[in-house]
Amino acid sequence: MKKSYLLKTVLLLCLFVGSMSCSDDDTKTTKDPIAFSITPETMLFSAKNGNAVMNIHLEKDAMWTLTNSADWLTVSGTSGTGMGYVSLVIAENDTEEARTATITVASGSETRMVQIEQSANENSSTITYDIAPDPSNMSTMTSVQLTAEMGTGWNLGNTLEAIGGETAWGNPMASKQLVDAVKAAGFKTIRIPVSWSNFSDDATFTINPAWLARVEEVVNYARDNDMYVIMNEHWDGGWMQPTNAQQAYVNNRLAIMWKQVATHFRDYDYHLIFAGSNEVMVDGDYGTPTSEYYTVQNSFNQTFVTAVRATGGRNAYRYLAVQGFNTNIDHTFAFAAIPVDVTPTRLLMEVHYYDPYNFTLNENSTITQWGSIATDPAQTETWANEAFVDAQFQKMKTKFVDNGVGVILGEFGAIVRTDVPGSETFRIYYLNYVANSARTHGLVPVYWDNGFIGNHTMALFNRNTGEVVYPDILDALMP
Repeated sequence: MKKSYLLKTVLLLCLFVGSMSCSDDDTKTTKDPIAFSITPETMLFSAKNGNAVMNIHLEKDAMWTLTNSADWLTVSGTSGTGMGYVSLVIAENDTEEARTATITVASGSETRMVQIEQSANENSSTITYDIAPDPSNMSTMTSVQLTAEMGTGWNLGNTLEAIGGETAWGNPMASKQLVDAVKAAGFKTIRIPVSWSNFSDDATFTINPAWLARVEEVVNYARDNDMYVIMNEHWDGGWMQPTNAQQAYVNNRLAIMWKQVATHFRDYDYHLIFAGSNEVMVDGDYGTPTSEYYTVQNSFNQTFVTAVRATGGRNAYRYLAVQGFNTNIDHTFAFAAIPVDVTPTRLLMEVHYYDPYNFTLNENSTITQWGSIATDPAQTETWANEAFVDAQFQKMKTKFVDNGVGVILGEFGAIVRTDVPGSETFRIYYLNYVANSARTHGLVPVYWDNGFIGNHTMALFNRNTGEVVYPDILDALMP
């Protein structure tokens, strides 16, 4: 779940223009040179096929021609006038060698070049491990069998994923006392959202060792309690945009980041689960994804799986969670592709559930009742009732669970409305129904706790003391 007050995305459109030089003599001028550039100047692609757009910045009357050095790279045009764009289609690299190409654009006596790089194919038959695979202390259960052991889960929300530092969003630092309390309350699984780039070098994506150590400290709070841990890459400023233009950049950054994380945690046993991303979508676009969007997002999942497996050791057998588009059940059912994996039966699919939004998250809504126990139709949205919950989770069971892929309901919840008398009855009923339906359909329910107490919040525990602040909600979440 993204924090309610996210930083606004700033879109910068850079237009290269000609320059003018002047002397003290106003009658003396120098002619503007041709304003000519290509963006981006470098493109990186995974071995999978892909698409991208190259932008040409040029004076409106200037002619340009394009030459392409590779037969595995198709361009939409080879000539034009002024500013424009060229679409690129990259064929799948079915070889074990990385490959490069150069696109050259000429205008008059000026030339500009774009470098294209594509990774080697690292499918199940050609993967090279950093160290030898190590099956010790790694379960042989399928991912579906694993989910049956994971019980009910809880999210350490708005903490290690807080942009600016662990306490930047108002929560205290995560403590052993808190995680001990989560375990004592009956939770068997803890999901730890993390912003890895929070403490990374912007150029090399190298993660600060101190941040890796801090995340490991929190992981150990849970592992010392014999809990399952789902550790993910969580929003992180929204750099995982699933567009053709960003695909190569994101896949490269994702692979570099997960190689570091996976290597650092490589010796942990099967109770530690890596999750590659969180709610990947194009910022602000909550509609049905285009084929571009979900195809690119599926490539992120594949990059994550390949990068982790390649680190070898116990990571060769670790359970890994990938996500459907924006973790939306309908989009996941329609568009998600299970990545190719060298290790069978170890992948999990993750979705989230916050329907109906007006009841669960909308602070300004008058929809404060839910389900068959509702008494006022004006305060109820009937479209997302009990039958809808069951139907949505049945979709996940039919497509994934029944086909050997375990499913994590990584987030669900509903805000408390202290200003609406009687509303807590419906929140309790909603959370109980969703949690039970998830378990019935083979999904692991993981409650979203944002850590804050008061109106329109979702905390279950006092983060400072570990005290359960809503005992009735806790009872509702448990089987």
